[in-house]
Amino acid sequence: MSDSKRTSELSITAKLEGLLFVAAEPVSLTQLGTVLELTPAKMKAALNELDEALATRGLRIQTHRGRVQLTTAPELAPLVETFLGLDATSKLSPAALEALSIIAYQQPVTRPQVDAIRGVNSDGVMRSLLSKGLIQESGRAEGPGRPILYGTTPEFLQHFGLKSLTDLPTLDLSEVEAKDVDTQLLKS
Repeated sequence: MSDSKRTSELSITAKLEGLLFVAAEPVSLTQLGTVLELTPAKMKAALNELDEALATRGLRIQTHRGRVQLTTAPELAPLVETFLGLDATSKLSPAALEALSIIAYQQPVTRPQVDAIRGVNSDGVMRSLLSKGLIQESGRAEGPGRPILYGTTPEFLQHFGLKSLTDLPTLDLSEVEAKDVDTQLLKS
């Protein structure tokens, strides 16, 4: 049996899994669709089918900014670290977590915007998050000085065991807003 005949016998999801397995970095849906000769709708359906098939295995599909990659299941992190002889995942300081959550929910966002929300200078925290690969420059804002815009990375998703940014918990700002109103009333 020829190689091309064996390849054609594989399901679309098997082909998709193989391509994602060998991809060195996240791949665009357009690129995958072109190689697999699939329309965008069929490409998304195949990705969903593969995602469901992997749900009970040690791999997951991760989507970030229109690009997908195959990753290990977040539940396996301790086992993988032991197997690879890695130190425990570095911990993030409360300040880093605070800045990172602002960036995750507000992206793209500038450092001055992060500073304004936190109420303190975030230079050191931002450098730390950049060096850990959890955030990246994602462009420049329009306006004076054209400040750098920041967004999260696929490593951010992996670090927190998320498939995509849509998996971030929803924010309930009603409590925060109520506290702000109380604070404003006290100041009056």
